Amino acid sequence: MTKDQWIELFEEIGLDEDGMRRWHRCFETRYAHGHQSFLEWLNIPPDEIRRIRAG
Repeated sequence: MTKDQWIELFEEIGLDEDGMRRWHRCFETRYAHGHQSFLEWLNIPPDEIRRIRAG
C-alpha cells in the first residue's frame, strides 16, 4: 500500500481534500502513535511525516 493508493481509496468513497484533512486530524488527535506507525507503513519519508503530523 502506498500513500497514493490510500488517497485513491479516500477519493473512491467520496472524500474530498477537506474530508481527508479532517480524517488525518482526528487520527492524529485520537491515535497519535498509531498515526505515526500508519504513515511509516505507507513508506512516507520522515520529513513528510513530520509535515503531515504538524498540519
